[in-house]
Amino acid sequence: MKLNEFHTDTIIEPFRIRSVEPIRFTTMEERTQLLKKAHYNPFLLKGRDVLIDLLTDSGTGAMSSQQWSGMIASDESYAGSSSFYRLESAVKDITGFKHLIPTHQGRAAENILFTTIAGKGDVIPSNTHFDTTRAHVEHAGAEARDLVIEEGKQPRTQHPFKGNMDLGKLEETIKEVGSDRIPVIMITVTNNSGGGQPVSMENIRSVSEIAQEYGIPFFIDACRFAENAWFIKSREKGFEEKSTIDIARQMFSYADGCTMSAKKDGMANIGGFLALNSDELASECRNLEILTEGFPTYGGMAGYDMEAVARGLYEALDEDYLRYRIRSIAYLGDKLTEAGIPIVQPTGGHAVYIDAKEMLSHIPPTQYPAWSFNNALYLLGGIRGVEIGTVMFGKQPDGTEKAASMELVRLAFPRRVYTQSHVDYLAEVIINAYKQRKKLRGYKIVDGPDVLRHFSAKLEPIED
Repeated sequence: MKLNEFHTDTIIEPFRIRSVEPIRFTTMEERTQLLKKAHYNPFLLKGRDVLIDLLTDSGTGAMSSQQWSGMIASDESYAGSSSFYRLESAVKDITGFKHLIPTHQGRAAENILFTTIAGKGDVIPSNTHFDTTRAHVEHAGAEARDLVIEEGKQPRTQHPFKGNMDLGKLEETIKEVGSDRIPVIMITVTNNSGGGQPVSMENIRSVSEIAQEYGIPFFIDACRFAENAWFIKSREKGFEEKSTIDIARQMFSYADGCTMSAKKDGMANIGGFLALNSDELASECRNLEILTEGFPTYGGMAGYDMEAVARGLYEALDEDYLRYRIRSIAYLGDKLTEAGIPIVQPTGGHAVYIDAKEMLSHIPPTQYPAWSFNNALYLLGGIRGVEIGTVMFGKQPDGTEKAASMELVRLAFPRRVYTQSHVDYLAEVIINAYKQRKKLRGYKIVDGPDVLRHFSAKLEPIED
């Protein structure tokens, strides 16, 4: 008997679940009081009071049996830990960079880099800086300038690589500012603030060529390098038959260094690193690392964390895993699009981004429409996402507020945590909130810091 092969569209998790974590169910009445107690800021909710937590995909994933076995066998030596050398070997194998500077997480790598190279009057171009990157650039006295292509600012526009940097604007910036005032050109893969959108290999190579022409170092924010490699494989001509690890290696080959939060595509709960080729810069950064993070062979990470990241970097590049992860995001995106809900299209690698600016046109940006819809998701279904809009990016260095270019609710999926039934439930809640969107009202900030205010600001709803 010879059976015909067939293709199934059913998403199947490429792993077995051998350990479970119970989640707590709450009523809408309970959630109403919990959100009020948290000053209407989902960051201030307790994790136990959240049913499906999509606040971030950073450090919230599940680790594999191989990672756990490595952690048990870790070396916790203060200096010269064998766990460090295993991490160094993995980073060098994948990125090709000469020096590894481990840190407790990605923002520490950003702090070391920008404290060392940036100063007042400098400009750091990028496709789009994320919140902590921008904060570290501005803390150093420099300007974080976003130069994403126009399609990257248009949620409904279809483009395979909406995270690309605008090459014309990059050259204009260099000529306007002067190369001596641009200590580094950054590019974020995938472009988190712009909807988790990928950057093409052609664009990475072109940015590198421009950087070399003007003698400016080029660094990659590599938090989601594996997801970006998958998009290149599936969308860019000439890469269909290449493995994701070879695509990643080619991406890094065009750069002089990278910052990395290993809490994303390092598949770990904590950790990060700065990797680079310059001997001189590496020496300066290590001096600051000793002051702020720790000795250069642990840099704020325990040996078991370094073991987890050393294995996780390879697991993130597994093509069965990447196919499942990207398809899971698209699955939710498809359901929402079918229901008429405006989202950033095409869906990105780690999250679905809901376009609250279009959905809640009756709420002005300065009353934070994305924040409003995010809170509605918690009230209706215990779901916690995050606003990427005017609360996150509206406060300017001079203290004024400027409406963000997009008002998005990001629903970021932890790696290897939720199943398809969780996603189906999620879709039901979002669709229900969308049907009641005209009832939603804006918010005002009653207290908050000047920098990264979304983490701790206290808000109140604006009554009719």
